[in-house]
Amino acid sequence: MVFAVALTGGIGSGKTTASDLFGEFGADVIDTDEIARALTTIGQPAVTQIANHFGADVVNSDGSLNRARMREIAFLDEHARLALEHILHPLIRAEVTHRLSVSPGPYALVVIPLLTESRGHDYASRIAVVDCNEELQISRVTKRSKLSRNQVLAIMATQATREDRLAIADDVIDNGSSTQALHSQVDALHRKYLNLASED
Repeated sequence: MVFAVALTGGIGSGKTTASDLFGEFGADVIDTDEIARALTTIGQPAVTQIANHFGADVVNSDGSLNRARMREIAFLDEHARLALEHILHPLIRAEVTHRLSVSPGPYALVVIPLLTESRGHDYASRIAVVDCNEELQISRVTKRSKLSRNQVLAIMATQATREDRLAIADDVIDNGSSTQALHSQVDALHRKYLNLASED
């Protein structure tokens, strides 16, 4: 199987920007959020399982998952969140495993926003964490999503702490300054991962 790196970070840390850069350098980027979206489109078995558990009101009229409604339910009720994860996580993991088995890249970068919380990353040889201070996270999310500061803080409270993420990191990407600084760090790590992949 291809050499794999798991990439994570808190909301607003810049995971997407960093993973896009890795992709531009040549890594095979596997985004678990994109997989989750694909699994909850029209006609997917996961939608039926979710509807059976949570009720028909979490499904749109076209048969796709009402993601906003499902997010609201899962955010307010930890048992609901765990039930949703119980349905989706095995399917996501199976798809990640498949993509790793056929990956064409020199190495694969698996983007897992809630990696610290799920700990489902045993296929990864290294963990990279995109990091910035919490005030910058809040600022980025309020600008991007038009959420209030309190709403962002509530989301952050459901995620692992910055300290918890840094504790599991093999590599830390500091995304607290310029785009050029981020580019340089990703470039250096890309070269590092190419070397590690060639030795694997």
